Amino acid sequence: MKNNYIELKQTRELGEIISTYFDFFKQNLKSFTNTFISYNGIFILLLLGVSYLLVTGFVGLYDSNTNTGLFGDTTTREDSFMFIGIGFFLFFIVFMIIAALNYSLASGYMITYEKQKKIIEDRRDVWSFVKENFGRIFIFILLLLVIYTGFLITSVILAFIPILGTLVQYVIQFWVTSWLGVSFMVMLYEGKSPIDALGEGWDLVKSNFWKCVGANFILGLLIGLLLLLVLVIPSVIVGVYTYHMVDTGADIANSAVAKIIYTISLCIFLIIMAYSQSLSQFVNGILYFSLHEQKYNVNTREKIDQIGASE
Repeated sequence: MKNNYIELKQTRELGEIISTYFDFFKQNLKSFTNTFISYNGIFILLLLGVSYLLVTGFVGLYDSNTNTGLFGDTTTREDSFMFIGIGFFLFFIVFMIIAALNYSLASGYMITYEKQKKIIEDRRDVWSFVKENFGRIFIFILLLLVIYTGFLITSVILAFIPILGTLVQYVIQFWVTSWLGVSFMVMLYEGKSPIDALGEGWDLVKSNFWKCVGANFILGLLIGLLLLLVLVIPSVIVGVYTYHMVDTGADIANSAVAKIIYTISLCIFLIIMAYSQSLSQFVNGILYFSLHEQKYNVNTREKIDQIGASE
């Protein structure tokens, strides 16, 4: 496995970053997926429960509107809205925890990979690294929420500007994603405090603005298309099943099979969303090593010193 190690500490242009990303993804797909499943197990069960609440609420609301008109049965509608409200509340909490966990797992995996210089054989190495940095990760996530709140406010303002506002909003979005992702890597790899890491990440990303925006845009688009392909088959199955149920006039609200199918389908969709976030952080991990080497030439100097020592 050691011979297959991909050198991450290299200065790379945009095309090389994209190529390296897919090489890294293909090489580490099995190992990282095992890590992802191992430490997301309990949260996957929680997502299943959240999916059941949401499906129960929406199906009940659909049945109420279909059978008793627009306003439906008051009691049924209130119960449905209660299920939907509780489902969305729990979804927000669970998904925030999952997002923080997988943000950390993806970054920890890349750092452990770079240090061991091989595909990770023991997933506990990644988890151990994440646990050691839990305090700083928690503080960073709180700062991330504050920053994204500011970004959302900015997005709302830009939404009032036709076309140009939308373009600017997307540029800022990909830049913020790069800044936070690179800063997170700085904090974990260099052992800096969250505030110092954000400052260092700002400097790295600012001096390579379009490279960072371009990498996150292109790879984000490609990852999105890849995940859409994964979702095609289950989406077609659910679509055909729903059409059959509606066409035959079946009682969806009281069908246990329908609820099971919709619940599992929604859960799969949420799990794939969580997994895609890890894949997105790999982009910023490769960006970090490239930008850091471009600025400091640490790996280049080490290789020169090794050559000098051998002579």
